[in-house]
Amino acid sequence: MNWGLIGASTIAAGHMISAIRSCAGNQIISVLSANAERGAEYAKTHDIRSSTTDLEAMLADPNLDAVYISTTNEKHKFQALAAIAAGKHVLCEKPLAMSCADALEMVNAAEEAGVVLATNHHLRNAGSHLKIKELIDAGRIGNVQAVRVFHAVYLPESLQGWRINSAAAGGGVIPDIVVHDADTVGFHLGEYPLEVTAIEASGSLGQGVEDSVMSVWKMPSGILVQTHEGFTLRHAETGLEFHGTKGSIIAKNVMTQQPIGQVELRTADGVEEIKFSDHNLYARSIDHFMGAVAGQGQPAATGRDGVRSLAVAAAVKQAATTGTRVAVNYGGL
Repeated sequence: MNWGLIGASTIAAGHMISAIRSCAGNQIISVLSANAERGAEYAKTHDIRSSTTDLEAMLADPNLDAVYISTTNEKHKFQALAAIAAGKHVLCEKPLAMSCADALEMVNAAEEAGVVLATNHHLRNAGSHLKIKELIDAGRIGNVQAVRVFHAVYLPESLQGWRINSAAAGGGVIPDIVVHDADTVGFHLGEYPLEVTAIEASGSLGQGVEDSVMSVWKMPSGILVQTHEGFTLRHAETGLEFHGTKGSIIAKNVMTQQPIGQVELRTADGVEEIKFSDHNLYARSIDHFMGAVAGQGQPAATGRDGVRSLAVAAAVKQAATTGTRVAVNYGGL
């Protein structure tokens, strides 16, 4: 497949370019940047054939098969809809859009056009998380009763910018990290929250947007989920815990872009260290995306998955802002 990068981004440079090229025959033939000089330098650095500031011109290339979108959040909808209208397959960074209604519009447009729209939720591609899901599905901890998620980190200076000071661009820890946790918990449990409560804070890094949030979710099965996301903690571990009637899964340092971390299964028989694959998360995402394009299965995270995670984040934001318990609106999905 021939790919175009919509956004000369850090995540593309650090993870996605190599992931796309890891599949034999894939080429990246163009990159779009709002800044012509930056785009040209980016293309040169990453051995990409051409750069442009013109989305329409990029999408008019008949040799282009698919695009990867990693621009700021407010641009996703327009760029994805343009790519879909041009008959291109779309892998889009989370969150899919600024609202669930916009994300649903993207999903419906892709389905009508017969192209693949996927959300680049990387965590569900990790060997650690695939193993955790396998343990839960096999009943190793019995019926899940509670989940705790620890995803408060220190946002590197290189990634701060709009994420800590621009609500208009989709900044804030809720659209940046809560969507990941919503997708990950939903992936493991096979269900998404009915309602949420939350409290947010800002000021340490956030300038007009939240930089820390804690929330509690109630799942349809009655499972309670407790989460903590943040941009401000320099020395905290990430992880998640699943507690069931027969045991617990304790996973540390697995809320990451790297195939690292530790997973323990704790039961009446003791503590068992669980081994898992250390494959590249993003390469697996690309592999599944290409399989979906070929009519063989689905992307690792579909557009509909992206709508669901966005719906949870939107409800967490509303709950934190209003101080009320909020029902999650999935827009009819």
